[in-house]
Amino acid sequence: MDTFTIRREAEADIPAIRGLTSRAFVDKPYSRQREAEIVEKLRDTDALTLSFMAVKGPAVVGHIAVSPVGISDGTANWYAVGPISVAPERQGEGIGSLILERALTELRGMGAGGVVAVGDATFLERFGFEDVPGLVWPGMDPQFVRALALADAAVPAGTILYHEAFSR
Repeated sequence: MDTFTIRREAEADIPAIRGLTSRAFVDKPYSRQREAEIVEKLRDTDALTLSFMAVKGPAVVGHIAVSPVGISDGTANWYAVGPISVAPERQGEGIGSLILERALTELRGMGAGGVVAVGDATFLERFGFEDVPGLVWPGMDPQFVRALALADAAVPAGTILYHEAFSR
């Protein structure tokens, strides 16, 4: 596998992140084709807790956004990882894994209780994410919703309260 640099986004990276994110989700069954807009809205409302990119030379080949979520049972200090974007021509090369690992490491260092994600279940489960029937995101097919407890002992039950950027 090629060597990539993973770093936090800078303001000059925003157009490249937008383009990458728009291209990354074409034909994905869990996508509503709004991921680039979601990242922009999170950034514009200061709800983008973490934003890492994978770069190869001058090219942005991967990006991950992390934002806070609430859980209807009152559980606090949980986050959403995603969208996780990888350039379509680079998917399958481990880029998504590298940026997700970086985000999880940062979240553990912050003492985050846990994380939720929407996406390819097989990919997410490689990192310990699991299907939690009592944890739901209304309107999203549950087969794509996964959670991972970090500092918390267990995954909570209830409705995931995503930032309004994720609303239609």
